[in-house]
Amino acid sequence: MLAAHYAGNRTMTVGESEPSPPEPGQVQISVAYNGICGTDLHILSGHMDARVAASAIIGHEMSGTISALGEGVEGWAIGDPVTVMPLAWDGTCPACLAGNRHICQNLDFVGIDSPGALQGRWNVDAGLLVSLPASLSLQHAALVEPTAVAVHDVRRAELEPGQKAVVIGGGPIGVLIASVARSFGGEVVVIELDSKRRERIAELGFTVLDARDDTVAWVEEWTQGAGADVVFEVSGAAAAVLGAVDYAKVRGTLVVVAIHPEPRPVNLQRVFWRELRLLGARVYQREDFDTAVALLDSGEIPADALITKTVPLAEIQSAFDALTGGEAMKILIDVQAGQEI
Repeated sequence: MLAAHYAGNRTMTVGESEPSPPEPGQVQISVAYNGICGTDLHILSGHMDARVAASAIIGHEMSGTISALGEGVEGWAIGDPVTVMPLAWDGTCPACLAGNRHICQNLDFVGIDSPGALQGRWNVDAGLLVSLPASLSLQHAALVEPTAVAVHDVRRAELEPGQKAVVIGGGPIGVLIASVARSFGGEVVVIELDSKRRERIAELGFTVLDARDDTVAWVEEWTQGAGADVVFEVSGAAAAVLGAVDYAKVRGTLVVVAIHPEPRPVNLQRVFWRELRLLGARVYQREDFDTAVALLDSGEIPADALITKTVPLAEIQSAFDALTGGEAMKILIDVQAGQEI
């Protein structure tokens, strides 16, 4: 089978790999599609070399069908459409014992810390599977994982119907957060620097502001001087982190979503003065996946608008290059294209 490997030096390679049968308690998935995300771009840039070794198979935003069952697996059948919640926790650390298994202190993020989905056949523990409805296409289902991220972010914020939310950064996760917040009844504005992204976001019915304008004044007017109930920082830019608190109302909430490879300055004076709540939102829980599946299946998530294009596994380097250069929103990898298994 074909598999893609991180080779270091901003390079992905594709080569033949021999599939192995699933072990007891595992299933083997014929991977259909895999989305490339911001974390994958951080891996490509070498920011995560302490966790991801050269030659590793990465990938965690995926969809596929079960192709084989390991010994002892029950409740699943060959041909079932599935995605994977790629978190394996130890169940014994303080975080797990406190009920926060999804952010286990020894978490194995599958597709980063252990082999991922950019391969024709992928063996995973059956407990990681998430069932997909037949009505949801496998292309759209590759967006379940990032949609679950957005669901978790909005739930962490405790956004209520009618509240106003500012999303800083109009990339895939920013658009997904805006879409989920809208589906939860929030009023949403997106702040984005790139003009092409602003056009696409506006076409989805969102108010979108140019990050170079006086967006703080706009939000002040929008909220009649109060400030936004919730601010999501999704851009990862140092200036955006520093200015994010300026949009929030008294006792408002700032949710830090973006991955920051280095510490950023934060305006703690504003946090103190307005008694703001500062939250991190890292991954997701099982109920977030269930909600994500339902939102995609209902069409509330603009999947087609998010997916710029689909390319075969053999062309994965071009997909990474396009995303690194800001030329696309979301690119899916057709993992089965060119496979001979």
